[in-house]
Amino acid sequence: MNFYWLTLAILGVWRITHLLNAEDGPWDIFVRLRQLAGGGGWGELLDCFYCLSLWVAVPFACGLGDGWTEKLLLWPALSAGSILLERLTPDRREDPPSRVDYFEIPEDSDALLRPKESAISSAGLNK
Repeated sequence: MNFYWLTLAILGVWRITHLLNAEDGPWDIFVRLRQLAGGGGWGELLDCFYCLSLWVAVPFACGLGDGWTEKLLLWPALSAGSILLERLTPDRREDPPSRVDYFEIPEDSDALLRPKESAISSAGLNK
């Protein structure tokens, strides 16, 4: 196998895995797919980049490998290559909103602030 095909396969596995795991897609098709999968086994698979990359790598390994030994070795290698790429790319998703609502209790006194100066004392007339 050429290094060229190995590189293309790793990029392909990463791209498809990232598309299914983290992107919205046109018309939010992948968001809907993840919502349809729900919280069961399929939903957990789509939520886990590592797990999903293993399954996405199977057809790539079967298509590129010559014998069963090479196919079995390519399968986790392609997944590992896509995981390394995922770790190297910055996460552009926003932080999820906090589950606890934030609120402030207004204070009546400004005990830590300096007292406000009057117009006379700030002009230097109060000496």
